[in-house]
Amino acid sequence: MTMPRRRRVAVFCALGVSALLGACGSDNVREVGRNEYAAGSGRERVAGRLTGQDDGIVLFGTSRTPRDDTGGGTGLGVNAFLWRATLDTLAFMPLASADPFGGVIITDWYSPPGAGNERFKATAYVMGRQLRSDGVRISVFRQVRQGNNWVDALVAPATGAELEDRVLARARELRSQSTATR
Repeated sequence: MTMPRRRRVAVFCALGVSALLGACGSDNVREVGRNEYAAGSGRERVAGRLTGQDDGIVLFGTSRTPRDDTGGGTGLGVNAFLWRATLDTLAFMPLASADPFGGVIITDWYSPPGAGNERFKATAYVMGRQLRSDGVRISVFRQVRQGNNWVDALVAPATGAELEDRVLARARELRSQSTATR
């Protein structure tokens, strides 16, 4: 059973008007003589001037509150020195994906020159906004060719640790270059 068209339009309009009126509470009505820029108005809270902190989500480094300079002053989700150092250290491998907000770098498979029967892949995790010795973890994967197929193989446990040490050394170098140019 369907309603006649006029009746449907009338019901729709009535629902729309009631929704609009319901949205107009006393908080949304401008009052005469009300100072909308006073300390209790909420504008300072949103701008971060009262508390000294922002409310809400910070996107692309637009926070109005000063931060410590451990991240190199970028809008990254992780430490900028560790991020750049990880990219620099793994630059010899083709990059598959990089997420600067999550801190994950994934390389594509790489075969070293002269070693066509084996290939390597790395996944790096940059953890946190501080430049710390435990701020990066690198997992290395290795495969060897058996016939026409690639088969997973063991990687020396020290390989990931050596790459992490190189990243940390490069991050310290980048930080010292950054402070020297200021």
